[in-house]
Amino acid sequence: MTLIKPFRALRPALGRGAEVLAPPYDVLSSAEARERAKGKPWSFLHVSKAEIDLDPAIDLHDPAVYATASENLRRIIDAGVLVRDETPGYYVYRLTWRDRVETGFAAVASLRAYAENRIRKHELTTPVKEDDRVRQIEAVGAQTGPVMLAYPETPAIDALLARAAAGKPDIDVTADDGVRHELWPIQDETTVAELTRAVDALPALYIADGHHRSAAALRVAKARAEKNGSFLAVLLPQQQMTILDYNRVLRDLNGLTPDEVLREIGRRYTIEPSDKPVRPSRPEEVGMVLGGHWLRLSLRPEIDAEAARSADPVARLPVTLLARNVIEPIFGVTDPRRDKRIEFVGGGRGLEELERLVSSGKMAVAFALHPTEMRDLMAVADAGAIMPPKSTWFEPKLADGMVSHMLD
Repeated sequence: MTLIKPFRALRPALGRGAEVLAPPYDVLSSAEARERAKGKPWSFLHVSKAEIDLDPAIDLHDPAVYATASENLRRIIDAGVLVRDETPGYYVYRLTWRDRVETGFAAVASLRAYAENRIRKHELTTPVKEDDRVRQIEAVGAQTGPVMLAYPETPAIDALLARAAAGKPDIDVTADDGVRHELWPIQDETTVAELTRAVDALPALYIADGHHRSAAALRVAKARAEKNGSFLAVLLPQQQMTILDYNRVLRDLNGLTPDEVLREIGRRYTIEPSDKPVRPSRPEEVGMVLGGHWLRLSLRPEIDAEAARSADPVARLPVTLLARNVIEPIFGVTDPRRDKRIEFVGGGRGLEELERLVSSGKMAVAFALHPTEMRDLMAVADAGAIMPPKSTWFEPKLADGMVSHMLD
């Protein structure tokens, strides 16, 4: 089974990348997207967040939103701002953020491999979000948001990409958030064939981000009776990818006083006051904000050892350790997908955000977690298991508008 194929990307014309590239559709609110797109007629937000061109009161799933997305994509193409390559190829995509560099490539990935678990998942999807992506794909006739895939460490692939990215990139844009996005097309048949063979030799690929996009692509392909459908993806080397912490905040103390909370936590953790924000250095460690103070929690060795012995890779995740030892037994939150008392704060917002939420009174307590590691994500996917919600926050994010896959 061929895991990936080259494709004819729809991408910004030379010199137009800065006008087009936009954050992923799901990291901005409508209000934020409307503000970002002001004075930018070619911003891809007019396609990915088309409600910004309609009445702010409109339902985000109104048919007019999808129709507007289609009209806007056609308008940008007709203006020559987005152009489609004549020759299929792969596309080296390099992300540079702070001191981190990730070099991968864009391709279309096999939906058959996805359905048969050669492309592995670790997250549940929700029908509402899937339906939204299905309508978007059908309306615009394209997959416009790439799925982020991880591939196991493979020096041969990295070397091919380094060679292909030796010259000047076609696109070189530093976005508002400081992330640099670069793109080099690979269209010579030899390199394309070498990359295809190298990826096909891998045991599996892993969805890092984009479960709803891949699930929606499969639904669209089935509706079209396509037997060899594909979905847009960017493959990145596992060892270069960065997962940030995904932290937890709670609205109340479940009827307990702060002293009672600490007493209960003390049954499972050692507690040490800290005069500065606590960034955990290992999975069994947690930072906690309570009553205006930071505390360092360290899971008691016997409890940590029991989790480490588990055959279930989910049991060893930092989010699971906190849930099973604190969030569930002490705060009574057993369904974090639906319980309105718990919220999640991505690590990109910093530990200061946890402190701000508690000191403002909006939240009663906050927990800073150690990030999930890529090897743990892959172990969960290999086991066919599902991670708890909000377990991973990848940075940097892929840009929408860099490459799109037209459905002919």
